This record gives sequence, structure tokens and C-alpha cells, in this order.
Amino acid sequence: MNNLFDSCPERHSTESLKWQKYGPGVLPMWVADMDFLSPEPVRLALRKRVEHGIFGYAGEVPELKNAIVDWLKDHYNWSVASQDILFLPGVVTGFNLVVSAFLGNQEGIVFQTPAYPPFFHISGNFDLIQEETALVQNPEGSYAIDFDQFETAFTDRTRMFLLCNPQNPTGRVFSRKELEKMAEISLRNKVLICSDEIHCDLVYRGHKHIPIASLDTEIAQNTITLMAPSKTFNIAGLEFSFAIVQNPELRNQLETGRKDLVGHGNILGLAASLAAYRDGQPWLTELLTYLEGNRDFLYDYICKRMPGIRMAKPEGTYLSWLDCRDLQLPGNPHQFFLEKAKVSMNNGDNFGKGGSGFVRLNFGCPRQMLQEGLQRMEQAIEAL
Repeated sequence: MNNLFDSCPERHSTESLKWQKYGPGVLPMWVADMDFLSPEPVRLALRKRVEHGIFGYAGEVPELKNAIVDWLKDHYNWSVASQDILFLPGVVTGFNLVVSAFLGNQEGIVFQTPAYPPFFHISGNFDLIQEETALVQNPEGSYAIDFDQFETAFTDRTRMFLLCNPQNPTGRVFSRKELEKMAEISLRNKVLICSDEIHCDLVYRGHKHIPIASLDTEIAQNTITLMAPSKTFNIAGLEFSFAIVQNPELRNQLETGRKDLVGHGNILGLAASLAAYRDGQPWLTELLTYLEGNRDFLYDYICKRMPGIRMAKPEGTYLSWLDCRDLQLPGNPHQFFLEKAKVSMNNGDNFGKGGSGFVRLNFGCPRQMLQEGLQRMEQAIEAL
């Protein structure tokens, strides 16, 4: 099956944001969108649905909820009921909906930095107080939680902790002990947990994703978990995700908060997601092996040939967080590598405190493309 991951279909003419944004000649290694064909069962399900020829409004899809329930039990030993699951068109939409439903003006939201850029939009969207707590980087480049600093971020105005696990952009997969401590502090401060776990299925050997709501009943009753098949099976453009809300009062309040503004996903996304959760595991198993190989190739290449860049191996996601500060590049590394290497990565400045001098590189691509991008970067550094 690796032949599937070793080839990249032409994407310039497919309305791909990833490949259009920076134009021809630039290798796009930025947005979290893999350059792999989605699983064959997904493509077959979409063909069947399209050939039916009618695309009316979607109704309830109990088979999909049952497939999600089975997936969560099989992968995380997490027992949820089908009624705990609410369909959404996306995780970003999801955490904005949660904030809209539960927080009022000038109330506080806590999250860890560096952070996924849409986290920084929330306070402006809803007139909130943004309360950040920085992850601490060790000399090897990996990140940990300073719990004294974490706790001080919670104030009497804090109403929500927005967790990202696996963490974007650092690639951390938080341990049970870390999750328990974060949950305990949130509960003690009577703060709702909203957990963005969109990369939960993309975790490498030696690490295990634990949904924070699965820790115990009390935590589950205080948590809204957001997940999706979009990153796992490379179907982000089909716009389907879901929230897991085991507290019925929170669930009813979230449903009320939709206010005819937030839909439940489109009919093709529903068909693709059902096929993915039912029949996509063999493809995912092969994908994780390939991605881990890419991660290790990237790490070894940087250590041996670009020592001015530091990188800790991500424990999850297909995103690497590259520390370019020792290169002392003119300008920021995003602009330098875009102009001098024709490689587009995410600008670390957009990830908040601690992001300056970093770039985020997407290694969810064929190995040959990854190698070409690294060679271009190496040559640009040497040309200095």
C-alpha cells in the first residue's frame, strides 16, 4: 500500500487552497492537508452517493453515530452513547459554537501557547478576555507544562479552558498524568473544558491518545470534546466533525446555541465519514507507518544537514515545529524559505507567544516531495 502514499496526484487544478495560495514553483508544506488519496472505501462510498444523483437535505444518520461509538470504544476504550454525539461542519466551527453558547462578554478563556492560530480569533469574535499559558520548551526542543504557570492563568473571570491534544503545533500527546492535572485545576476553578482532539487518531508508537473526558465521570460531565475524521482520513474539504457531550444539560445548551446558524454537515461528508469509520482502519494503519517514516526521515535530515534548526520529534500529528532561531536568518524563517527555497510553511508568528523564529512544516506528503523540500531549504541556508 505504500505505493499509494509515494505518489501525489496533481492538485494545482483542483481548487486546492494548499497548492493555490503560493502559486507555481513553490512546494506547499503548510496547511494541515495531506497529499495522499483518501481511503478506497471512502472514494467508493462517494462514487455511489454521487451516482444516485439526488443531493437533498440529510436526515439523521444513526449508522454513523454507531460507527463513531464503536471507533471510540475500540481505539480509546471510551464508552459514549449515540445521543452524546452532535454533528458539526468543522472543529473550528465547533469551538466557536461552544464559546458562543457558554461564555458572555468579557469572560475569560484559557489556552496554551504556541497555539493553533484560530484560537487567537475567539476573543475578538466574542469580546472575551484571552488568558494564555505558555508551554515550556526544554533544550532538546520538546515541550512540557509548567503547572504553576498554568494555574495562575485561571482567574475569577475564567469560564473555559480550550485544550488542544494532540497539541498543534508542537506535536505533544499529553500523558494521563498531565491530563488529570489539567482537568483537576479546571474542575477546582469551575471552568468548562472544551477539548480539540482533531488529531487524536494520528499518534505514533510509544504514545497513546487519551480523551480527557474519558478519565472519569466528573471530568466527562464538565467537558465538550471535538473530533473529526478530516485529518485522519484526509477528507477536510467534506466538512464533517462532531462534538461529544455526555452531560445532557451542556448538550441541550449547545444545541440551543446553534440558533439556526450552525448545520450538521453535508450529505457527502456524512457518507464519506461513515465509510471511513467502518472500513478505513487498514488504510490508517499503513498511513501511520508511512508518516512515522517521514517524521524520522525529517528529523534525521535536519540533525545531520541543517544543525542550525532544532526539532523535537512530534508524538502525534503530521506537523513538525522547527526552531530556526539559531540560523539568525534575515527576516522571519517563513518568508526566508518561501523566497529563497520556494518552500511554503506556516509562519511561527501566527502561533502566538513563543512562535517567533519558528515554522510549522507539514510532512504528510510523499517522501520524495519531503526530500525535495528539505534539499531546497538546505541549499537556501548554504547560500547565505
